[in-house]
This record gives sequence, structure tokens and C-alpha cells, in this order.
Amino acid sequence: MMDLYFVRHGKTQWNLEGKYQGSHGDSPLLPESIDDIKLLAHRLKDIPFQHAYTSPILRAKRTAELLLDDLGKKIPLTEVDGLKEFDLGDMEGQRFVDLEKQIPDVIHAFREEPEKYDAAKIHGESFESVIERSNAAINKIVSEYHDDACLLLVSHGAALVAMIQALLGTSIADLRKNGGLSNSSLTHLKYDNGHYSLVKWNETKFLNKKLSSTDTI
Repeated sequence: MMDLYFVRHGKTQWNLEGKYQGSHGDSPLLPESIDDIKLLAHRLKDIPFQHAYTSPILRAKRTAELLLDDLGKKIPLTEVDGLKEFDLGDMEGQRFVDLEKQIPDVIHAFREEPEKYDAAKIHGESFESVIERSNAAINKIVSEYHDDACLLLVSHGAALVAMIQALLGTSIADLRKNGGLSNSSLTHLKYDNGHYSLVKWNETKFLNKKLSSTDTI
């Protein structure tokens, strides 16, 4: 049985400021994230990873690089376009609170009722598109390994929720049933003969801190 460990990137400046940060927006990791990634590495230190994969977007790539450095092991790292965050179109870099006033129906659907989300309204990417590309990427990755492999995958909050829940067979309407994912969090899945199962969703206890509303999406 294969083990897949999914990590959301460390907290960034835009996360702190409550801004939407998709595949065309980016901001640097906060200094506190460097410490969080060290704690994550300590949590993962005994896991024999064969390979690590990351979204090519800088905040995720930097998280992956720091994490592998902290693990102190020679684990190969590969960038995978399918692990990118949603293209958020006109929402990129905009503050949550402002968009909740300007386009409340779009924001509500994106965060609470994804089956009603109309990405065309903000010239962005749909849930169906993100699920299709990300699940294709994950399925290709697992096809290249034996059953006892342990793999590390670093990506983004909204994309991870969609891709992981879809791997588990969850409908788009129910993608938010387990809530969101926090910065530097760990979500563990097992894969066996074409079937994915959830071991742990959004593990954060190892961060040793109380999370704020800007930590989770």
C-alpha cells in the first residue's frame, strides 16, 4: 500500500493580508513559516520518502525545498504543473473582505457551495478543470511506483481540497465536508490498486500553535 503525504505551502504575506492567491499571484513566505516548515520536517523525519513533487509556483516550490533541506535527506524533487493552484482570474491579489461585498455570490460558491461556482464570472478556472488536471497528475505519479512507496506532494489550499476529495470519490457539492487546509498542514492518504483512502485530514498539531482565520482556506 502506497503512502501519499500532501502538504499545503507555508503561510505567505498575501495569506496574512487575506488576499486571494492563485496560479497567477504569489507572495513570499513569512518568517514564521520557516519555523513551521522545520516543525513539519520533524513530524516527517522517520518517513522514507522516495520522491517529492511540488507545484512550480514559488511559494510551494520554496516550501518543498526548505522541507527537504530540513529533512536532511537526498530526496529528488520534481515540479508538476498539475499541482498548481486554481487560476483565480480577476480575484488574484484582491482582499477577501472586498470581494465578499463586490461579488458575494461568487465568493460564497467558491468557499461554501462549489457546485454553484461559476468561474467564468471572474475569468478563472473551474473546479472541474482543477480536478481533472490534478487527479491526472497524481494518477500518473502513483503509476510509476511500487505499492510500498512513500511520496511527498506540496501544493496549495484550494487546489488540494479539490484534488484530494476528488481522489477520495467525493462529489463537487461535498468537497468542503472536511473543511479547509491550513498552511504547512499535512494530509495523509493511502493508495492501493486504484483506490485512495484518507488516513488524516489537515494535521496541524505538530505546529504547536493556535491557528488564526488567515491560516486556513
